[in-house]
Amino acid sequence: MAALLVVAPGPTANGDLHLGHLAGPFLSADVCARYARATARDTLFGTGVHFTQNYIVTTARRLGEQPEELRLRAAEQVEATLAAAGIVPDGFVRFDERYLKTVRTFFERLHGEGHLRLRKVRFPYLPDTDEYLTDAYVRGGCPVCLAEGCAGLCENCGHWIASGELLDPRSTRHPELAVELREKDVLVLPLEEHRAALASYFARLAPTMRPRLAQLVEELMARRLPDYPITLPIDWGIPAPFPETPGQVLYSDTETVAWSLHAIALAAEARGEVPGDEERHWAVEAGPEVVYFFGSDASFAFALAGTAMLLALGGLALPAHFVTNEFYELDSDKFSTSRGHVVTGRQLTAEVPRDLVRYYLAATGPDFQRTNFTRAAMDRVCGQRLVEPWNRVAAKAEAHLDRGRCRSAPAPGTPPP
Repeated sequence: MAALLVVAPGPTANGDLHLGHLAGPFLSADVCARYARATARDTLFGTGVHFTQNYIVTTARRLGEQPEELRLRAAEQVEATLAAAGIVPDGFVRFDERYLKTVRTFFERLHGEGHLRLRKVRFPYLPDTDEYLTDAYVRGGCPVCLAEGCAGLCENCGHWIASGELLDPRSTRHPELAVELREKDVLVLPLEEHRAALASYFARLAPTMRPRLAQLVEELMARRLPDYPITLPIDWGIPAPFPETPGQVLYSDTETVAWSLHAIALAAEARGEVPGDEERHWAVEAGPEVVYFFGSDASFAFALAGTAMLLALGGLALPAHFVTNEFYELDSDKFSTSRGHVVTGRQLTAEVPRDLVRYYLAATGPDFQRTNFTRAAMDRVCGQRLVEPWNRVAAKAEAHLDRGRCRSAPAPGTPPP
């Protein structure tokens, strides 16, 4: 049977994992990998941390520390929290020279085979500081759902929002400064060129897609697909290796496929395979079944743009399933590290046995709609459904053993047999 490749895309390296992360993709991916192995399926499980998003820069500024220090500390925290929750992936992606090489090689292939185009793209621009604003550097209204947020992936509707399309864009660092729109030549992946292949692919996947992903795909395919930027005119990220875009970096959200290839390569090596071609486990000839687990707000980057890159290159297996999840709330409000409204996995497992934590998060995970965590509900549910029934069974077993011991013990004064 072909190998099962399980990928839980890594969080941004700007903090620890909270319960929303665990109850969403990570626990689900771990359960999938455990079940597959229990049925004797050859399985590789990869995850890790994403180190190049500029949310790391904005979080570091807020915390008063250096971005490099933050992302290294965050990676250690994430790995420790996964271990505390009993989630031990085969491969864990970190930021090192090998990862940089994997990413550059991947995009050099896309570029060398003619899949990227140089286009003029509009960005919010701060004349006072001479900087272009993308993703975490700029906030405004989503032109699709009108929700307030940063550029990039809209957490509310899931659409990818180009920085230049935000309504009333403002700098997150200098909100008092005037912003103008300015064009810049960047390399893009024209997703519209892959429309027919994407439509055919999602038609095959339709029976297994969860409702929000299916709705997003329908909405995206109903309009012209965007030119997805591969390079950005900012200074945080992996330097773009292209002569057309000097001084630019690779857009972090486009690293999805390269990151996944690297995660599975690390997973294979962790079980004893010799390091080699990062793509060999994904090769169509190997016939792998690739399954992704991620939050619905990441659907565009992985399901649409990532698949378009795989289609462009060819020769690599397309994902067989996207297992998405919705938001997991804390006391009926969104988890927020910045507001201190958060419970990390390590905090909870330090107070509650790990198996109870895993049981409750699996039972209440936000698979199809938002669900909510409260400590009182966890204590009640785990007590009623797990602890008390188990204790009743244990008590009856102990009583049975006690009676057995009494029957086998000789009566007082009786000679031993």
